[in-house]
Amino acid sequence: MPCLIAAPASGSGKTLVSLALTALARRRGRSIQTFKVGPDYLDPQLLSAASGRPCRNLDPLLCGEPWVRRSFGQHGSGANLALVEGVMGLFDGRGPSSEGSSAHVAQLLDLPVVLVVEASRQAGSVAALVRGFRDHQSGLQLAGVVLNGVGSERHHALLAEALASIALPLLGALPRHTSLELPSRHLGLLPAHELADLTERQGAWADLAERHLNLEQLWPLLAAPAANVEHAAPVQPAGQASARIAIASDAAFHFRYPEAAELLAGHGADVQHWSPLADEPLPEGCQAIVLPGGYPELHAEQLAASRRSLQELQRAHQEGIPIYAECGGLLLLGQRLSDADGRSHAMAGLLPFSAQRGPLSLGYRTATARQNGLVLQAGEQVCGHEFHRWQLQGPMAETEQLWQLEGWGSPARPEGWSRPQLHASWLHLHWGGCPLIPQRLAEAARRASPLPSLLH
Repeated sequence: MPCLIAAPASGSGKTLVSLALTALARRRGRSIQTFKVGPDYLDPQLLSAASGRPCRNLDPLLCGEPWVRRSFGQHGSGANLALVEGVMGLFDGRGPSSEGSSAHVAQLLDLPVVLVVEASRQAGSVAALVRGFRDHQSGLQLAGVVLNGVGSERHHALLAEALASIALPLLGALPRHTSLELPSRHLGLLPAHELADLTERQGAWADLAERHLNLEQLWPLLAAPAANVEHAAPVQPAGQASARIAIASDAAFHFRYPEAAELLAGHGADVQHWSPLADEPLPEGCQAIVLPGGYPELHAEQLAASRRSLQELQRAHQEGIPIYAECGGLLLLGQRLSDADGRSHAMAGLLPFSAQRGPLSLGYRTATARQNGLVLQAGEQVCGHEFHRWQLQGPMAETEQLWQLEGWGSPARPEGWSRPQLHASWLHLHWGGCPLIPQRLAEAARRASPLPSLLH
């Protein structure tokens, strides 16, 4: 059974350890399936690049426990090895609880935990820290510790003796070095496509594992799970007419789970990738559009100059083509978008707001639909995740309010736009937890007349 790589807090080095083991597996010619706990998009991009296979998110809050079990068994059993990277601190979940946390997933899947501890400013105190995490919750198996930020042989010896005093295996000690740092920005690590030296980094990660991790003890903790006969994605219905659905896919729009395209394809959709940033026309015969999240604010000037793509969105909306937008995709549909320097740029203009940088909005949300819409019926509930630093200014008609959002520490409020052929919201959803959404979107696409092509 594979292990779950966790930490006492974010920034401890669990992504680095996960990448090092993944890169080493590839170097040794072994296939490895990676997983990520929680609603993260950026770590999975790096893990996907390192493994050569789509990383799968395991989020019991967004998807439910049965789906998490099925996805883990289905995808994990398809490779020689597997590992799960945790999220935040080991017990950090929804609000102050451990619901949805790394510990929750470890117990759900019966996975041993490897705790990565940032120890650069510790010596004997590491024993108290690790003992607290080991004993905090019954039923959790702590397989050992990887120390990060070890400064010298003497430091290593001090830390090793401290862990020996509480009878916990030391599974590795990573040195303190700036070359091992992973670059980041305001929402997390840089996406894989922005790392020009990714190939060199993968080699360095594999070297790191070989030199500084106790592979004799760690390697058995990468054993793939047993095969699971249940499948998380539907099989394409026989004889179903295909519907062409465009998904925005470029440097501005890349926050999406692999299941999104898979579930649409499972409902008979012909999924086409489309780049608004490259000023591309919509795919010929397009019958629906998905605008995922990403970083449109970092590319606002180039998006504003992509007049053909913006006009295609306007034309598609006028022709009744279904449009589904989340977070960054929502920003593309507004009147104006301010970039990171505060400069305002014109967007597609389908929704009556402008967007500027503001306070961070972060957390799980329960969303209750206020009316029948493109993919939801009035009263239906879903669980999603909100994570952005841009805020909207402008009117919202009560008749177009999509849903009511509620979450720990967040006042209840109406949010999002709902029109017969448009769903637009800040909320990120994992369709594994709301499978009616891709089904209804594919059905709406089949009912829509293909967008007539224009001469470009």
